[in-house]
Amino acid sequence: MSMVNITIDGKKLQVEKDMTILEAARQANIKIPTLCFLKDINEIGACRMCVVEIKGARALQAACVYPVAEGLEIYTQSPNVREARKVTLELILSNHDKKCLTCVRNRNCELQTLSEELNINELRFEGQSTDMPLDNFSPSIVRDPNKCILCRRCVSVCRNVQTVSVISAAERGFKSVISCAFDKSLADVPCTMCGQCISVCPVGALKERDDTGRVWEALANPELHVVVQTAPAVRVAIGEEFGLPIGSRVTGKMVSALSRLGFAKVFDTDTAADLTIMEEGTELLNRIRNGGKLPVITSCSPGWIKFCEHNYPEFLDNLSSCKSPHEMFGAVLKTYYAEKTGIDPAKIFVVSIMPCTAKKFEAQRPELSAAGFADVDVVLTTRELAKMIKEAGIDFNSLEDGQFDDPMGEATGAGVIFGATGGVMEAALRTVAEIVSGKSFDLVEYAAVRGIEGIKEATIEIGGMKVRAAVANGLGNARKLLDSIKAGEAQYDFVEIMACPGGCVNGGGQPIQPSSVRSWTDLRAERAKAIYREDESLTIRKSHENPIVQEMYEKYFGEPGSHKAHKVLHTHYVPRENYPEITNK
Repeated sequence: MSMVNITIDGKKLQVEKDMTILEAARQANIKIPTLCFLKDINEIGACRMCVVEIKGARALQAACVYPVAEGLEIYTQSPNVREARKVTLELILSNHDKKCLTCVRNRNCELQTLSEELNINELRFEGQSTDMPLDNFSPSIVRDPNKCILCRRCVSVCRNVQTVSVISAAERGFKSVISCAFDKSLADVPCTMCGQCISVCPVGALKERDDTGRVWEALANPELHVVVQTAPAVRVAIGEEFGLPIGSRVTGKMVSALSRLGFAKVFDTDTAADLTIMEEGTELLNRIRNGGKLPVITSCSPGWIKFCEHNYPEFLDNLSSCKSPHEMFGAVLKTYYAEKTGIDPAKIFVVSIMPCTAKKFEAQRPELSAAGFADVDVVLTTRELAKMIKEAGIDFNSLEDGQFDDPMGEATGAGVIFGATGGVMEAALRTVAEIVSGKSFDLVEYAAVRGIEGIKEATIEIGGMKVRAAVANGLGNARKLLDSIKAGEAQYDFVEIMACPGGCVNGGGQPIQPSSVRSWTDLRAERAKAIYREDESLTIRKSHENPIVQEMYEKYFGEPGSHKAHKVLHTHYVPRENYPEITNK
């Protein structure tokens, strides 16, 4: 690796020649503030918060895009630099909606943090405040342009990472705004509701629709039997909302907190993930053996499903007809569970705690109503659950570990790994391998489909049958994979696609980390490690060995793929227009 010698604030350094000043400074533990910067996503030098002084240069330079060079002398805290940063920040604040105490990002706002760090205790400039209407028509995402600071991080992640491109900068100068095409709502454009824009927003300009009020209301209604289910990715992330390190496993504390909130039953979505594998694995084998439509593509990610409906309707027949695990669980709770407990399904109120904002959209799909009612009544994100816990005055970190309730609280390691990219594929292979061979295998880990690479490929031999598999995470990678299949460049039997980069552990509803963390720590990898540790800690690690799942088939569904199973556990998808006729909203 070729190196160059530079000096930062009098400190002599030898760094790689392809680094930027910002990267070199970070390597030397010299902090340079940023606002628009997000490594590998938004490196445009637009906000000018990271300016530094370079000896011999006529103007200050943006450290996030300025490359190092031999002999460079850099000053990060000169009077000119400090004043420039303060003026820039004050100008941003001059027309910002400064309702911090009631903002969803209060105490977790990068603009607020910078104001404190740069000692902004008064504003010298009083700009004209913007006054634009909220875009709150989407069931998943709310946009508040009055809080937007035009950093363009949301635009970059939507365009460059997800390749959806439903938001962009419009107008110029003071009139600049981030908006959808034709000034439409997110509800009226091909937004996948993945929420990655929320995850990268430094302020409160983007947030999930808050449904906590509906849950509090249900919990207070004595006529309702309110049950809650939690996705695997929630348990390895919610601890971050309470100051715990990234990747902390807090399953027991999470269960205790949910019980304290007043839910009648606390169930594990992983149980339904095991059920999903039984149905999906059977579907895969039937299509391979009987000449069905291949590849079978997973249907667990609602953001991916909506992306497919908008952009690749020709692949809808390839999708597994299985409902996503939490919707499958909701259907089971209002059919099998209702019958078993003698509770009227109309009185069962199902709350799903998910790492995903797209599942809010999914829950309102009319085709997901096995008992004549919505399978799932409300979806809350990991962040919303944390808000409820805090609102209830629960000291999360001091809670003792609780246990999921029977009979729907028993799950396997296969269900747990659904939270990481490649997890659905691996869980299915664990079960399919034993169904095909009729043997039990000690090997349950399929390393070929693990990891956070955008696209992974593997050919796996199972009982003399070769399964050609591919895994894609992030919609940009999904687009590449589908295009290669369409062009005849690749052939597969089984494909797993997750909308969010890294899978559910990096979902749009997970705890938000600032760019100072996101840029230098791979959240996907750290949370995924915790998922696999949870899998390894469980006694049963194959879906078909889950006794609760076995009981459900024995007493209710009959067998995987049965008529009754299809009626309750399966669904269908529909092509969607990209830009339907504009509505008067």
